[in-house]
Amino acid sequence: MILSCGEALIDMLPRISTAGEACFAPYAGGAVFNTAIALGRLGAPSAFFSGVSTDMLGEILADTLTASKVDTRFLARSARPTTVAFVKLVQGQASYAFYDEGTAGRMLSPDQLPDLPTQVNALFFGGISLVNDPAASTYEALQARECAARVTMIDPNIRPGFIAGQEAAYRARIGRMIGRADIVKLSDEDLHWLEGTGDLTALARGILARGPKLVFITEGALGARAVTATQDRFVTATPVTVADTVGAGDTFNAGVLAALDRAGALTKAGVAALSDAVLDAALALGTRAAAVTVSRPGANPPWAHEV
Repeated sequence: MILSCGEALIDMLPRISTAGEACFAPYAGGAVFNTAIALGRLGAPSAFFSGVSTDMLGEILADTLTASKVDTRFLARSARPTTVAFVKLVQGQASYAFYDEGTAGRMLSPDQLPDLPTQVNALFFGGISLVNDPAASTYEALQARECAARVTMIDPNIRPGFIAGQEAAYRARIGRMIGRADIVKLSDEDLHWLEGTGDLTALARGILARGPKLVFITEGALGARAVTATQDRFVTATPVTVADTVGAGDTFNAGVLAALDRAGALTKAGVAALSDAVLDAALALGTRAAAVTVSRPGANPPWAHEV
């Protein structure tokens, strides 16, 4: 089972009402939430851990997880409000305004960490849940607790506007978590934000030198690559008409994890000895699944029969 650990929130997406007025519509989302949903839809054994409210919006989140075959036993429920993100789209590219103070997700604390059964073999971390305490430190503590025995993957999914004023602490946390992770995924923009200018493969090898065994780099409409100490595999993106990019990277993460799980490679030893064929299959499923997501509005990952 793959346990996705991180934020669950409501995305308020721009729409036009039946009266022709600009409005916002609520959609269940959050980067890590989207990955859990996509894993469940792709047929991988998926579970989700986060602080989730018992309010009306929190019920939407829990019901959406269940509908996508995601195990909800690890949810830390509370009466605190749900995080909300208003989304602005410009030529299909999303920017966000977050409302996160005092929420069920933001206030997640170490005493709410779950005891994990042996069937959980991999944990995924990322998104804005790694920015603000106490939740960010709680997720880091969970990774530190579990990384010796289980595969861990991180995708920071960096939102520079969200981390304003705390960049140094954020970079330090991401650096520590990357060092503990087996798998790291970064967009090309995120990689440059962390490491500066340079060749993508060379920068990825710099990430590998810190401890991970595998780095995935997504390059937007070009495609994605997988880099290990000895391999540099690349798959071109599936061409589609883009509705928007919300959830694209999250779905890619689910695709590569699902493919690695199908190959029996989501073990410490397996990730350290991946064949070209397994890496290519992971990249192929990740890019195909992401292409479906970007072809329709909002974070709406595909089911297995759609890829």
